[in-house]
Amino acid sequence: MTLCTEAAVATLGGGSAAQAGGGGMSEPALQPRAVFTLPRQQSLASPLVINPFVQETRLDAKDKSRAFLFGLILVPLRILCMLFILLVAWPFAVLATSCTPEKGTKPLLGWQRRVCYASLTILGRALFFVMGFRVKVKGEVASPEEAPILTAAPHSSFFDGIVCVLAGLPSTVSRQENLSVPILGRILSALQPVVVSRVDPDSRRNTIKEITRRATSGEQWPQVLIFPEGTCTNRSCLITFKQGAFIPGVPVQPVLLRYPNKLDTVTWTWQGYNFKEALVLTLCQLFTKVEVEFLPVYIPSEEEKKDPVLFASGVRNKMARALDVATTDHTYEDCRLMISAGQLTLPMEAGLVEFTKISKKLNLKWDSVREQLDQFAAIASTSKGGRIGIEEFANYLKLPVSDALEQLFALFDRNGDGTIDFREYVIGLSVVCNPANTEQTIQMAFQLFDVDEDGIINEDEFSLIMRSALGLPSLDVSNLFKEIDADNSKKLSYEEFKDFALKHPEYAKLFTTYLELQRCQIFPETEFTCSTPTVKTPVSEIASVPRNKVCPQASDDDHSIVSVSDKKED
Repeated sequence: MTLCTEAAVATLGGGSAAQAGGGGMSEPALQPRAVFTLPRQQSLASPLVINPFVQETRLDAKDKSRAFLFGLILVPLRILCMLFILLVAWPFAVLATSCTPEKGTKPLLGWQRRVCYASLTILGRALFFVMGFRVKVKGEVASPEEAPILTAAPHSSFFDGIVCVLAGLPSTVSRQENLSVPILGRILSALQPVVVSRVDPDSRRNTIKEITRRATSGEQWPQVLIFPEGTCTNRSCLITFKQGAFIPGVPVQPVLLRYPNKLDTVTWTWQGYNFKEALVLTLCQLFTKVEVEFLPVYIPSEEEKKDPVLFASGVRNKMARALDVATTDHTYEDCRLMISAGQLTLPMEAGLVEFTKISKKLNLKWDSVREQLDQFAAIASTSKGGRIGIEEFANYLKLPVSDALEQLFALFDRNGDGTIDFREYVIGLSVVCNPANTEQTIQMAFQLFDVDEDGIINEDEFSLIMRSALGLPSLDVSNLFKEIDADNSKKLSYEEFKDFALKHPEYAKLFTTYLELQRCQIFPETEFTCSTPTVKTPVSEIASVPRNKVCPQASDDDHSIVSVSDKKED
């Protein structure tokens, strides 16, 4: 795309020139504004499911009355039965974990394994039965030889542990501290879990090594059950699968979970019921239906064995088709951003950006996105709904709403709804502003403002170029000038100018577009060919513009002007 096309896409406002009296400084006449369809990468389009981390079920008066009446009888009775079953299961768990040499390094074998697993499986089924679960199983569980790893999704509740019981008590991945919980910790230890430690910096790597060792050792380890999403969702889609289950490169058996109930009380995710509410509400129901489906074993291709991301994507797509749900690129990192958004008094869903996709395509780190969330919150603090409108955008930049600002706003507003959400803000900074905010651009912008080339910018010089760039002859930019003037000297040094530009990359697009528009006026039909239809203005009709070593008077040598392109294909 040529410089003229770029200037047309982000064209600055039009109107007649306001000639300044006296001197050589005059306001330039800008060409009429042209609006064009902005190109958008489909891969950066908004996800089909905006927020998979919210539980939106709300009880009406009838549901609350029924839950209260049933709860008076069912909850105490069920809790007593659950405690009784756990107490009965505890001796079998002790038997499985006692007198076993080399704990965690060798699988449990012989009569201990047969007796303990058979007993715990029966008691596990009884536990979910007394909680009111009515289970429907489809398909058959593959043997450990056929599929050493089970991948279950969607993961939406602590009740998903029912898969472990139905699959014959495979090992799970569990935090170290869970093993210290009375009774439950001993039962969990009997399943020979893969233990994760929060204090060990190498825990993630060691966990993957242990899963790989068990899956490929040929020893009689139980299968490993993994929920590859890594966090709980509302089952409206399948989010990004983590790679841990797929790094070993062995066949896996996908397991699907469904809760086909009229009233959803089981979902336990980031927004909605807390643990106690979900547990009590579920125990208050006469029964809760759950379907568990074991799909055929997924055998990876040679390419998938070498690429766990491709392997994970293939398994996820197969499970999504069976569930008839969409896939999105949300991850646990989105949940962290969502919590941060809530702490900044934004709607929690404002922090959802599909972090994995955005970080890979735009080369972003979590810390930088988190800093951008702070900036976004500062802009959106006066708006409702956690979105930025044109007024908030203009107030943040300390500029009035103008054609130029509307064009810059449109570059951020990807879906054209007249507002900018956080996801659009992150993409806009990365695609539109940051590529333009280079050292070279900052130097050229400083030289552009420094009309008399004395190494500093005074307020008159600053106002002149800002009025020209925005097409507003009467624009007052004194407040913006004061914000840049850190030492209150009423003069801007290059360091002050650079520091402000790095912290506010949004201005870079205005600077570079103005430079490019000036070049298009200097060379309307020669050096650059505009691929998008624009309103042509004869050179003789172009009003004079401020000239210095960045934008000198047009001459035969003007073809040597340095070309600065800030376009990053979007």
